[in-house]
Amino acid sequence: MGSLQAQGAMQGLAASIEGECLGDAFSLGRYATDASIYQILPAGVVIPKTIDDVQASISFAREQGLSVLPRGGGTSQCGQTVNHSLVLDNSKYLNGLIALDVPNRRCVVQPGIVLDDLNRMLRPHGLWFPVDVSTASRATIGGMAANNSCGGRSLRYGTMRDNVRSITGFLADGQKRQFAEVATPEPGDALVQKLLSLGAREASEISVRFPNLLRRVGGYNIDALTPRNGPNNFAHLLVGSEGTLSYFTEIELSLAPLPGEKVMGVCHFPTFASAMNAAQHLVALDPQAVELVDDTMIALARNIPAFRQTVETVVTGAPAALLLVEFAESAQERNLAKLDDLSQMMGDLGFAFSNAARTWGGSVAVTDPGLQNDIAEFRKAGLNIMMSMKDEGKPVSFVEDCAVTLPDLAGYTAGLTEIFERHGTKGTWYAHASVGCLHVRPVLNMKLDKDVRTMRAIAEECFDLVKSYKGSHSGEHGDGILRSEFHESMFGPRMVRSFEEVKTLFDPDQLFNPNRVVHPPRMDDRRLFRYGPEYEVPPFDTA
Repeated sequence: MGSLQAQGAMQGLAASIEGECLGDAFSLGRYATDASIYQILPAGVVIPKTIDDVQASISFAREQGLSVLPRGGGTSQCGQTVNHSLVLDNSKYLNGLIALDVPNRRCVVQPGIVLDDLNRMLRPHGLWFPVDVSTASRATIGGMAANNSCGGRSLRYGTMRDNVRSITGFLADGQKRQFAEVATPEPGDALVQKLLSLGAREASEISVRFPNLLRRVGGYNIDALTPRNGPNNFAHLLVGSEGTLSYFTEIELSLAPLPGEKVMGVCHFPTFASAMNAAQHLVALDPQAVELVDDTMIALARNIPAFRQTVETVVTGAPAALLLVEFAESAQERNLAKLDDLSQMMGDLGFAFSNAARTWGGSVAVTDPGLQNDIAEFRKAGLNIMMSMKDEGKPVSFVEDCAVTLPDLAGYTAGLTEIFERHGTKGTWYAHASVGCLHVRPVLNMKLDKDVRTMRAIAEECFDLVKSYKGSHSGEHGDGILRSEFHESMFGPRMVRSFEEVKTLFDPDQLFNPNRVVHPPRMDDRRLFRYGPEYEVPPFDTA
């Protein structure tokens, strides 16, 4: 559709809905980016005020030959929320708490509700939604469901998939329906019957090909369709589908009681490898989180006034890595006993602050709630801290959240470090040591073609390494443009054909967020980058 024709059509849509239609260059530019390296100008932007607006916008897109992209906070790191589509932003109006059932610990929300806002509403009832992503101040529940987000306490609470009970939304044909747990599917439900047939047919392939890890969020969750002793929950297929199968309008969540008092042990290690090796032992103490902070993040934080005092208070000496081990038992005396166990375990592993060199280390107990909160905020700000590097090269997210089993974590990270060094760069490391999913970012300058080629080479070698450990190439941040291309090498061609079959069953005309999860472009196609092939900075005088 030409620009003048599109402009006129958008004006027609604007007159028929209660919400807002945006087509000016500034607005399109804002929605052309997310938290990834990609930039794709949308066809238009709708900010729907009602569900009727959503339905009207989907019908409009179908008539105009446009695709539809639902969007929340735009925090996606793999290019899930940028496309040549009609973008529908749920975050401004479709952000309500629809229903709350306190006794049964469940609620129903609209997709645009922000996680922190939801938890503020739940707090007076002694409840919270425990998928505690670090972007909680802007991440929407719809986006978290679309991404199968995880958070720092997934060791105890699981992923979005484990906490989503049902999803209601529009299908590509305009039909609105709910997907939930179904004990006995109706014989006349053609879509469900075809999905179950696919699951039964591919059960053995799924068993062989899907990594046996909590942090596997790549591809579609077609293991939710396989025969099982209990009912199948079809909402779990939609979780992690990145807006490609259905447009979510209501999401039913399981809630958890607010944790009581907490304590934290800040475990110091003399080498990065020793921290990685220790993680598998520390989780045996049943913490609710074990988060990594590396020496790069510590050094950068010392130069940021907001975090300097926290670092000076809790960091002893010059560790190569910290593991932040959090306990939240039912009584404070049990928490304190866990801290004693942690100190004992660090000693059993051979670490003491009185030792020298490679066995130096130990645990610093933190029981003050205020200091614990400061440490948590420091860890949550990990990405912002890493991006505070003053050089042209920045830590780039593309192999960031691969996941392996804890016994393999030390070997995997050593192998990844070798890959980085071979390509003349280094990585920054932080996040979820408890579940073998580290946020690792090689430092590259994405304005340079040679660094784009380096990114491609590192990605290919990294994913081969992950595959050799039977790990997951996508452990938290989804597929988008960055990782969808690698599904065939990770899962095999037969599994990718199954993913394509799921997409076709839901969306035969590619209406919803096309070329994500299946039929993706190359991840290093610079025409899709924020810094494209023609990008250059004109010379200018500085003062």
